[in-house]
Amino acid sequence: MATLKQFGAAPNLLTMLRLFTLPFLVITILDGRWVLAFVLLWVAGISDGLDGLLARMLEQRTMLGQYLDPIADKLLLSTLFVVLTRVGLVPRYVTVLVFSRDLGILLISTLLFATNTLRDFRPSLLGKANTLVQILGVLTVMTCKVLPSARLMELKTMLLWAIAVLAPVSAAEYAWIVIRRVSMPAVQERT
Repeated sequence: MATLKQFGAAPNLLTMLRLFTLPFLVITILDGRWVLAFVLLWVAGISDGLDGLLARMLEQRTMLGQYLDPIADKLLLSTLFVVLTRVGLVPRYVTVLVFSRDLGILLISTLLFATNTLRDFRPSLLGKANTLVQILGVLTVMTCKVLPSARLMELKTMLLWAIAVLAPVSAAEYAWIVIRRVSMPAVQERT
């Protein structure tokens, strides 16, 4: 599919819709309009699920989508952590750990990609678990503002603690996998 036509593919349009909702989500959170922010978060989440489904159903998997979708996901999550920390709903240390992990992975993968050392950066099971817990954490934080309850507050505390643990552990696992994969050809050459 030609590059310009890739922008018109339904899954990519949904991904761009998710990116378009982000500034409005930030504004509604900063303004304390929690119900609208909650609705926008759900719109972003549903569009994330639908873009992958449409890509498969319509056979519209594109190179643009392969890059745009994870970028949109990371941008949404990272921005939400910063904004929710700014309004006092997520502890700073959680956001710092999340950003440190993501920045480290981004720097390593960019370096490996640029040097043509490694081009395949599939997420590990632990990395996927980390992302899932982050999504659940952000969703729970937002839900607590719209539907406050003691049980939800307990869940929020547990999820934020899990994020603080999983972020550095999954970053260490990623580094270990990369080191192992990069050194494998050298080991194979010696045998």
